[in-house]
Amino acid sequence: MKVIYIAGRFRGKTPWDVEQNVRKAEAFSLEVARMGGMPLCPHANTRFFDGQIDDQFWIEGTAELLRRCDAIALVPGNWLGSGGTAGEIRIAVDRRMQIFCETADNAALIAAHPALARGWTPDEGLTELARFCRGS
Repeated sequence: MKVIYIAGRFRGKTPWDVEQNVRKAEAFSLEVARMGGMPLCPHANTRFFDGQIDDQFWIEGTAELLRRCDAIALVPGNWLGSGGTAGEIRIAVDRRMQIFCETADNAALIAAHPALARGWTPDEGLTELARFCRGS
């Protein structure tokens, strides 16, 4: 079974905004599970820990979780402009991991991370993620 790291916006201006971002990540995680992949959703692990430990701990911890996954999938409509997700994408690029996003987001992903233009072929979005999860 493939383990898929779920990446998307976490922070928000208010606790309600954070909760909405977590819920979007959880909903997408369920989609990934239905595709046959085991989602690793760091949003759900830390949603109530705000201010308890410094941000660097969480950044390093989630980066380590990502390194142990088979691929990264970007929460549709909820990743562009997120500094945390940008860092996670850089890790995935450096490790030559599969990166999955909605097909409509491919241009934005390449624009935000020009290194992807070399050696990364835009996928077929979530259809390709489903094939990857099933191992076919």
